[in-house]
Amino acid sequence: MKELFLLAAVICFGMAILKFYSARMGRSTSAPQDAGNSRAAISAEEAKERLEANPDAILLDVRTQEEYDGGHIPGAVCFPNEDILPELPLPFEKDAEILVYCHSGRRSAEAAEKLKHMGYTNVADFGGIRDWPYETTTD
Repeated sequence: MKELFLLAAVICFGMAILKFYSARMGRSTSAPQDAGNSRAAISAEEAKERLEANPDAILLDVRTQEEYDGGHIPGAVCFPNEDILPELPLPFEKDAEILVYCHSGRRSAEAAEKLKHMGYTNVADFGGIRDWPYETTTD
């Protein structure tokens, strides 16, 4: 009887863990982007159009300083993803247009989400510099 009770408890605990993780995965990967969401994923082409349309837009490279020095998009500001912390707000207005990129898109998505939670309202993630078909510089 004890073994049966223990087995039932383990099964219930396992089911609860599965439900928790599947709910988290569903929320983070399939959440639709809507007008109320301050982080949007855009293409490199759209990012270039936005930069041309708004010269005050902030182009944020969230790679390391070494990666940035090896080549970056002209006009980009290097601010590594690891340095974006809620207790250290960025020196940008909360409603400034911020376009974020990294190498492949993982860190830029993470940085954009952090910025959203810090209260920045106009953040767009265009993924990685490896998908940027335009000019880059080492200046």
